Amino acid sequence: MSLKDKYKELTDLATNLGIANLQVREQDNVLYIDGTSKSADDKQKIWDAYGKIDPDFRAGDVVMNIDVTEGATTEYTIASGDSLSKIGKAHGVSWESIFEANRDIIKNPDLIQPGWKIKIPTA
Repeated sequence: MSLKDKYKELTDLATNLGIANLQVREQDNVLYIDGTSKSADDKQKIWDAYGKIDPDFRAGDVVMNIDVTEGATTEYTIASGDSLSKIGKAHGVSWESIFEANRDIIKNPDLIQPGWKIKIPTA
């Protein structure tokens, strides 16, 4: 039985969860699973499924590199003439999502200052 067969349930789950850029390859008796999950919960579901197949994680025949995009942000420094709407449009996100991500810095979305470093949520 190949490792792809052994872990078919795991890779099918990754596909069903919509893991982006999913790559599954077998090399030197190790199955490599790479991709990007939309949430930490989905990543945990994959690890839970792996734990059912290999409960003590002793086989050592799987390497999973699943990144999570949830909560991913880009840092941006506000420039003169910027508004949250203008910044949002340039980054493909709403001004409201930028405001929510930066409530610790921005108290009023109409009053932002050049030089402030803010987080831009991933679109």
